[in-house]
Amino acid sequence: MGHIVDGGKIRGLKGGVNQRGVRDYNERLLISMLQRNGAMAGGDLARMAGLSSQTVSVIFRQLENEGLLQKGMPVRGKVGKPSVPMDLAAHGVLSFGLKIGRRSADLLLLDFKGSILQQLHTTFAYPMPDEVFGFLKEGLGTITAQLPANLRRRICGLGVATPFELWRWHDLKSVAADKFKSWKDIDMNREVAAFTELPVYVLNDATAACKAEHIYGRGREFQDYAYFFIGAFIGGGVVLNDTVFEGNQGNAGALGSIRSTGPLGESRQLVDVASIYQLEGRLTEAGLDPRLLWSDLSDWTAFERFVEPWIGETAQELAKASLSICSVIDFGSILIDGAFPPVVREALVKRTRRYLATQDTRGLIPPVIEAGSIGPNARAVGAACSPIFAQYMLNMNTGLSPVGPPAPAGRPGS
Repeated sequence: MGHIVDGGKIRGLKGGVNQRGVRDYNERLLISMLQRNGAMAGGDLARMAGLSSQTVSVIFRQLENEGLLQKGMPVRGKVGKPSVPMDLAAHGVLSFGLKIGRRSADLLLLDFKGSILQQLHTTFAYPMPDEVFGFLKEGLGTITAQLPANLRRRICGLGVATPFELWRWHDLKSVAADKFKSWKDIDMNREVAAFTELPVYVLNDATAACKAEHIYGRGREFQDYAYFFIGAFIGGGVVLNDTVFEGNQGNAGALGSIRSTGPLGESRQLVDVASIYQLEGRLTEAGLDPRLLWSDLSDWTAFERFVEPWIGETAQELAKASLSICSVIDFGSILIDGAFPPVVREALVKRTRRYLATQDTRGLIPPVIEAGSIGPNARAVGAACSPIFAQYMLNMNTGLSPVGPPAPAGRPGS
C-alpha cells in the first residue's frame, strides 16, 4: 500500500482514523499527502485520506496554529464558497544535513518544502575525523547565527549521510591510515552531542541520496524502484511501499556490493568497476590532478576524452546490475543519479538503456532506466530531510526499517 499513481496521488493508504488518541498518525498522513501533492483544499484531502471533513479541519487548524501549515489563495468555483487550499509552511520546520564524502563535505539547512536556505562546502584529501567535526561545529554556529530567533526554534534535527564502514578505505598509509581507521570506534551521536543538542540521525550516504530523490525529486512518478547514486564510490537505495527502505541495520540497497566479473574471470564488486574513483585513476595516469573533477560538478567538458570511455564501461555494469536487482524484486524502474554534470547523467542513462537491450533477460521483465533529478547535492539533502521525515511524515515501512532516534518533546517553535 502507499503507492503513487498518475497525478501524484497517494494510492493504497488505508486512510486515516477519526478516533482520538491516534491523531499523530492522521497528522503524519495529511502532512505526507500535502508534501507529495502540493497545496490542497480540506475537502479534497479528506476524501483522499478517508477522513471526515471535520477531522481534517481540526488537524489543519492545529497545525496552522503551530506554524506548520499555511493557507493559500482562495479558489472560486462555479457555485458555493471559494475553497481555501492548505500547504506546508516552508519555514515551519528546518533541518541541517551533513554529507561526508571521500573528497569533500557539505553542510546545508533545508526547509519544510525542500529548499536549501544555506550551504557550506569544504574539501580535503580524506575526511579525517578532526576536520569533519571541526567543519560541522563551525558550520552549525555560522549558519545558526545568521538566523532570526524564531527560525532557530524551528530546527528539528541534524541528519548525517556517511559511507557505510567509512574506515575500510584502504589506500592510506602509515600515521594517516591509523587515524582514518579511528572512524570505526567513533560514536557519531556522542561526538556531535559535544557541541549541539539537536537530535542526530545517521544514515548511509547513498540511502540519503535515494531519500532526497524520493521526497523531492522524481519519486512522485514511480512506484517501487531501485536507485543508483554514483559518487567517488557507487551506492544505492530501495523504495518500497512509497518509502525508502533502510533495512534491519540501515544498509538496504547496498547495490555497490553486487557481484561483477573482471576480464580474467576474477570476482569483483560493482563498486570496483562503476565508481568515479576509476575516472580519477584515468586522470592520474594522464598526469592530471583528479581533484579537478570535484571543483566544478556542472561542467566536465575539459575531461571529455576520459569521461566518454568511463561512461561506456559504467553503463555496461549498470545494465547487468539492474537485471540482478530485478531478479530479486520485480522493480519496474531503476533511477540513476550521481555527483557529476547533468549532461553526463543523461549520457549514462541513455547508454545503460542501450546495453540493457542486449542483455540476457530470460525470466525477467527488464526495468525502465530513468535519470534522477537532484544531482550532486542529493546526499546532503537526503540527510537533512531525515529528521523532518522521521518526526513529521508517514513511514509506510514502520516495523521493517529503523526510524532513527525518538523525536524530542514538543515541536519546533514550542
